[in-house]
Amino acid sequence: MKKILVSILATCLLATGLSANDIVGTWMTIDDETGQAKSHIQIWIDNGVAYGKIIKLLNRKPGEDPDPICDKCTGADANKKVVGLVILRGLKQDGDEWKGGTIMDPKNGKVYKCKIKAENGGATLRVRGFIGFSLIGRTQIWKRLK
Repeated sequence: MKKILVSILATCLLATGLSANDIVGTWMTIDDETGQAKSHIQIWIDNGVAYGKIIKLLNRKPGEDPDPICDKCTGADANKKVVGLVILRGLKQDGDEWKGGTIMDPKNGKVYKCKIKAENGGATLRVRGFIGFSLIGRTQIWKRLK
């Protein structure tokens, strides 16, 4: 009986652990400098690679374009609408983190290396953008939307 109880408990603990799909969904970005909600990002996985795009902009100031273009973006993203812009690309799972991809800041058009990790049972996402080494960069905590 004890073995069965331990086995059931172990199965329950494994079932509540984070899986690859814990990054999939819609996330509210929180600006690490102002603490303000900035946007909603939809993350999906295609053939084991994670991507994310902006699906909504938040807290726009009066007079600001509600559907701006990325005038600082370069290459294929130049002058595209910010809403719909894919900003996370090429992340691959490595244990409980997703790395090896990039994140683009549509405010300045710059592309940074990126790694992300679901935390708090999948309720938050730690997003780290950096140049070169992970030590030189910025971290934001995004919140999962229900």
